[in-house]
Amino acid sequence: MQIDEQKHGAVTVLRPRGSIAGDDAKDFAQRLVRGVRESLGRLVLDASAVSFVDSLALEALLDAGDALEDMGQTLRLCGVSETVREVLELTGVAQRVEQYASVGDAVRSFL
Repeated sequence: MQIDEQKHGAVTVLRPRGSIAGDDAKDFAQRLVRGVRESLGRLVLDASAVSFVDSLALEALLDAGDALEDMGQTLRLCGVSETVREVLELTGVAQRVEQYASVGDAVRSFL
């Protein structure tokens, strides 16, 4: 799994590619923690290239969301596929994140 990073002003956008499961989910969790810390809470996760998430990836999302809440922010996701959206909804993770249609919408939500 590859995770691309872009800066949009003061906002960091992380874009993982492929399935996030097993060892990749552990790497994903570490990258999210670093992203939260380095972005000072201004973090967007572009999930448009994510095809599948397992329970470890969901746990990483919840942990990142908790860390962001401690900073007064919320985890922002965009580009979530229907398959991943269903997993997020079935597990209750969807209620703990903000979802946007595009990176631009998510970035503008910080204004």
